[in-house]
Amino acid sequence: MSREVVVTGVGAVTCHGAGADALWQAMTAAGTRLPDRPADPLARMELPLISLVPDPEPAADRATRFAVTAATEALRDAALDATSLSAARTAVVVGSCMGDPGGNERGRGGDGGWTPPFRLAAGLATGLGLFGEVHDIGNACAAGAYALGFAYDMVRSGEADVVLAGGSDAYSRVALGCFNRLGAVDPERCRPFETDRAGTVFAEGAGILAVESAAHARARGASVRLRLSGAAWSCDADHPTAPEAGGEQIARAMREALGAAAEGVGCVVPHGTGTRLNDVLESRVLHQVLGEQAAQVPLYSLKALLGHAGGASAALGAVAAALILRHGSVPANVPLKDQDPECAVLLPQGGPVPLAPEARRVLVNAYGFGGNNASLVLETAAEGRSA
Repeated sequence: MSREVVVTGVGAVTCHGAGADALWQAMTAAGTRLPDRPADPLARMELPLISLVPDPEPAADRATRFAVTAATEALRDAALDATSLSAARTAVVVGSCMGDPGGNERGRGGDGGWTPPFRLAAGLATGLGLFGEVHDIGNACAAGAYALGFAYDMVRSGEADVVLAGGSDAYSRVALGCFNRLGAVDPERCRPFETDRAGTVFAEGAGILAVESAAHARARGASVRLRLSGAAWSCDADHPTAPEAGGEQIARAMREALGAAAEGVGCVVPHGTGTRLNDVLESRVLHQVLGEQAAQVPLYSLKALLGHAGGASAALGAVAAALILRHGSVPANVPLKDQDPECAVLLPQGGPVPLAPEARRVLVNAYGFGGNNASLVLETAAEGRSA
């Protein structure tokens, strides 16, 4: 028998600072932020643009430190003490595009010997004193959503009572250079769904959620306000970098995450990278999946505010979804100059849109190279709904 899965805490680190409150304040301010240029003299490329976390420490383990900061906040938000968690019943799952590549990319590379970049989960577990099951997930830019889906399955199946799950990514010269070579960096900023968008802009950041069984949460007297009610993934198996033109597998992930009915969706946090193909395809598939209600469901375009945080992007999307549900409204999006008519989705401008009582579900989408697709659904728990 599967168990109910709830979210009891969230934590975030973004270019707007540390903390979920800092993220929410930035979301509600709806202001633009121009990307930074990394202090890396070897970033010899046309557009070395990235939204950096305001942390001057150039340590090799930036992504791990971001994850520890976000996880510590998530534990505090959940009123969980890491020292009291059972090692056998607590897991750590972290998704990332590049892991912690800083040490390997210093200088011209190889100066101090190669170290495994994918050690975030172990670093996070060690930093918090947790010694249960740990997993690193590397499913490209969908990694954070895969990590949360992994956590969902672990809790639902009874393999764990608590999972700290999400994603983290930091500056990588290699990743930024590759996107420059692909011609996929926007020279201005990340502008999802705009007519003249020209690519994406990377960002640093981390989003971690405390995912827990409802029974465990209630037994310790925790307030159960949010459920992780669905998680699904699929693979296009079509092209190394481009999404499959028909969007069949993207639609499949959305439908399986939403379950039998797509009703009650009050918001979508899209993948929305600002690339030409992705934004149009995701817009079309949302109409396929949500049907007639698609034109009325507001989207919150998080990457327009933060940039594209790689493997952390979907985890930060899940944090944003949790904040939207907690506050009961969808903030206004970063203002659009001119919305692409091929992206026929609702992007609220000028002010927040209240969530209707019957529409307390948020769909979070994530897609990555290799055809990796994942969707998550967060919703208000029954005891967290007002009468």
